[in-house]
Amino acid sequence: MQATRPSFDERAKDWDEDPKKIWRSQLTADAILKAVKPSPDTTAFEFGCGTGLLSFAMKDAYAKITLTDTSDGMLDVLRRKISAAGASHMSAMRLDLTTDPLPAERYGIAYSVVTLHHIPDTDGALHRLHDLLQPGGTLCIADLDKEDGSFHGPEEIVHHGFDRQILKGQVEAAGFVDVRFETILEITKKIDGKDRPYPVFLMTAKKAVQS
Repeated sequence: MQATRPSFDERAKDWDEDPKKIWRSQLTADAILKAVKPSPDTTAFEFGCGTGLLSFAMKDAYAKITLTDTSDGMLDVLRRKISAAGASHMSAMRLDLTTDPLPAERYGIAYSVVTLHHIPDTDGALHRLHDLLQPGGTLCIADLDKEDGSFHGPEEIVHHGFDRQILKGQVEAAGFVDVRFETILEITKKIDGKDRPYPVFLMTAKKAVQS
């Protein structure tokens, strides 16, 4: 019998001990800050934040950061980190992006790293992210290029990465403009005894400024 993969709640306590996750989050943070220069009053929204590695790598760049996830275990770790850092401008919230009521606040930037492929309803998530942004706000999504399903294996029901052109069309259909992609890193996994690279893109898109 195949072993069941531990849930995100179960993996939360050891999440930050993986140097590859820290490295991935830092590279993504560097790419986001290079692509989208924040102003001192920019507010940020992270979805699928886990323990907050990505937002902590950018915590001094934004006036306020709201971090959301569906894993209570991850959020428990995150809240302890926020308290220990004295980061009063950061707050953690349990939120399913596709089903829960959205926060009343609107943000200057929304971002995630390798999260979108875990959300079954891509179109619904993109429309709700559009709603969450201020006019002129930016969406930044780092995720996997289209792959054959070997990244997670058959035990997880996820999108097998994204075809950039198809995702671009979905993002534009959600109301975004100026959609751009760049490759920012590769995640290497051992598959059938061999190292296999999985490219990760950063997609940026703008919510149009209303006239």
